[in-house]
Amino acid sequence: MSVGVTLLVVLLVANLGASEKKIERQIDRQYDTQDPQFRRALDVLLGPPVLEGNHVEALINGERIYPAMLQAIREARHTITFETFIYWAGCVGREFSDALIERARAGVKVHLLLDWGGSLKMDGHYLREMQAGGVEVERYHKPHWSHLPRLNNRTHRKVLVVDGRLGFTGGVGIADQWQGHAQDADHWRDTHFRVAGPVVAQMQAVFIDNWMKATGRVLHGDAYFPALEGAGDMPAQMFSSSPTGGSESMHLMYLMAITSARHSLHLSSSYFVPDTLAVQALVDAARRGVKVRIIVPGCHIDSPLVRRASRSLWGELLAAGVEIAEYQPTMFHCKVLVVDALLVSVGSTNFDNRSFRLNDEANLNVLDRRVAQEQLQVFEQDWQRARPVELAAWQRRPLHEKAVERLAALLRTQL
Repeated sequence: MSVGVTLLVVLLVANLGASEKKIERQIDRQYDTQDPQFRRALDVLLGPPVLEGNHVEALINGERIYPAMLQAIREARHTITFETFIYWAGCVGREFSDALIERARAGVKVHLLLDWGGSLKMDGHYLREMQAGGVEVERYHKPHWSHLPRLNNRTHRKVLVVDGRLGFTGGVGIADQWQGHAQDADHWRDTHFRVAGPVVAQMQAVFIDNWMKATGRVLHGDAYFPALEGAGDMPAQMFSSSPTGGSESMHLMYLMAITSARHSLHLSSSYFVPDTLAVQALVDAARRGVKVRIIVPGCHIDSPLVRRASRSLWGELLAAGVEIAEYQPTMFHCKVLVVDALLVSVGSTNFDNRSFRLNDEANLNVLDRRVAQEQLQVFEQDWQRARPVELAAWQRRPLHEKAVERLAALLRTQL
């Protein structure tokens, strides 16, 4: 019995503890987003370079996102690589499975990487049908004695690449909740991006990174990495983070962006549970005159614990002048950061410790004022459907709410 208890404690510590050293001090503000050094910092500190010649298009809600992804899949001629956290049963899951099977039977090499935890609601017959139809399906970090210490490390990445030429990333999973246009509480609000140009090769590399971890096999050659010509004039960069290598990359990117902001910072965050450094960076930005606005979910949220933990942290932010609003119509699942109407960062990353340090994540950074202005318009539309939080009202919330929120905040390293 003592051996079993000891093993359980060891596994618990291994899964709840940090795998690497954390950023422990606030980043000094030495430049802003207008300074060429900001772009150089993105290049050097995050890894892959910012590449010219891309075209990036925002897709708003499932009614636009799913048809675009399915069309790309159905038009695939050589390869499909698809990594996602959520893949559940339902009409959407069936449509994607059928499309992937059809392409595999047509001779396209189809690789599907699903997070084991995120795809638990997926019917087993979907997997069997896809495998029988020629789709290579892998489950990331499925429980096994050889990697139990990594059980808490999930892949939260959402990356689809078709023929090595067309990429998709953003917030959506494969589930019926994302259908429609956020028209009611049962249909979620989200944003995804369609990408063409040289940065798609970086998106492919992000997928292959975890495919190698899951299978030990390397995907390469022209079918996966064709020569890519320019598709537009937008500079972009796709980078990733993982506890098994570079877990602080995503945290660093957000801290750099906030610290470098000169005029404005707009954050759409489905799970907003910032750590001490992130709170301080936002407070400092607001105090030096940056307009900081944040949209978070309201009462419609799939994780009430996250909302309670989040609300416990708002006092210092509101007191510093940060504006926070809770989205009202439905679950707000967007993950978009816009800084100084220039930098747009979108992908799988939530503004919380789980994304910054525990999960495998991937974000697309776009340095383009047209994309940024479009996203600011989308932000304003979402803000109109959100309820602003006033500091006085936050301070007056009932004692029992404060107590529950403080208890929830104790778990924020795992949220």
